[in-house]
Amino acid sequence: MDHTEPRTTEPRTTEPTDTEPSTTEPSAADGDQPPPGPPAPDDESRTGGAGGNPDAEGEAEAEATPRTETRTRTRTRVRIRRTALAVLLVLLLPLLTAETALRVNYTGDPAEGTRTRNRDAIWLGHAWVDGRKKDADLTALARSLKTTGIRDLYVHTGPMEHDGTLPEGLYPKARWFVDGVHRELPGVRVQAFLGDVLATESPDGMRLEKAATRAAVVGSARQVLDVGYDGVHLDLEPLHSGDGNYLSLLDDVRAVTRARGAQLSVAAHQIDPLPGFHSFWGTVAGHPKWWSQEFFGRVARRVDQIAVMSYDTMQPLESLYGGYVAQQTSLALEVTPPTTHLLMGLPFYHENRFGHWAHAETVAAAVRGVRLGLSRTDADRERFGVAAYIDFAATDEDWASYRDDWVG
Repeated sequence: MDHTEPRTTEPRTTEPTDTEPSTTEPSAADGDQPPPGPPAPDDESRTGGAGGNPDAEGEAEAEATPRTETRTRTRTRVRIRRTALAVLLVLLLPLLTAETALRVNYTGDPAEGTRTRNRDAIWLGHAWVDGRKKDADLTALARSLKTTGIRDLYVHTGPMEHDGTLPEGLYPKARWFVDGVHRELPGVRVQAFLGDVLATESPDGMRLEKAATRAAVVGSARQVLDVGYDGVHLDLEPLHSGDGNYLSLLDDVRAVTRARGAQLSVAAHQIDPLPGFHSFWGTVAGHPKWWSQEFFGRVARRVDQIAVMSYDTMQPLESLYGGYVAQQTSLALEVTPPTTHLLMGLPFYHENRFGHWAHAETVAAAVRGVRLGLSRTDADRERFGVAAYIDFAATDEDWASYRDDWVG
């Protein structure tokens, strides 16, 4: 830049001028005057050249050195800023493009008839089977569910141990609850919600690569069916896309549930919003949160019900969250066979943390997103519903949005 460049030092000469009389030699006679010498080369006419002033040379160097260093530092800072800006644009442009697409995805009107098929579900807390809930609670639950389309209850009965076993002491009132629901709500199924953390991103947790662990999970499924549950609902997290051991486990558990005339359902991760996004996020964050659409389809073909956990989406605005749910609904419908019951999750809870903003992830936005995705992809899909998570955190507003916008 101009203001950082060193100034040019004017040349200083030590030769006498033509107008100054010589004090050492007499003037030559006409004709004896020697011809003028050649002009000094340009580089020698500057300070520091042959015949230059050594003091001036030192002063020029002293002045030029810090200015040169300043110019170098300035150019380095400019390069760093430009590089940072380029990296930021590389990261932000795809994000802004994707978010814009989600906002557009939230526009339009849902098709007529895209409301409950009376195949909805809700996740219930552990209090229903450990003795904390009483007859009055069960009566109130039955009364509230009669005005909904909910037909499956995923009641928390675990967690399982890391070795796949399930302590019987965790669910002493399970038979009371199952019998009470069958009495108060004929046609509503109660499934045992069995979960555990997997050792996929930490050293502690369940290891599905161990055959003995998978066999123990199958044993836990038999155990809850013996109590009277109508099905088994598995929620194992974080489950990475492409896990063949998980697929093997589903095959083994489904053999048991089919033999008993029971349901096998799973809580499913979200689908890549962009192809291969789970691989990218796994590299960046160490947590490949999403499944590939292909893997989602492989899971869906092995179960009776698959419920997408379409919350904790990191979306900051209600419109973006709704557009995201619309996209997830379409992606799931595309690969879920019509014989499998697909459910989209509704956030019946309210937290503010990275990954989930309560002001954005609302039931109203989720329901609208579900209806839009259903309208665009398979409006007449019969085995379809929504699943609310979770009963003990739900507000009156959550229930009202579900009833008004989905049940109708």
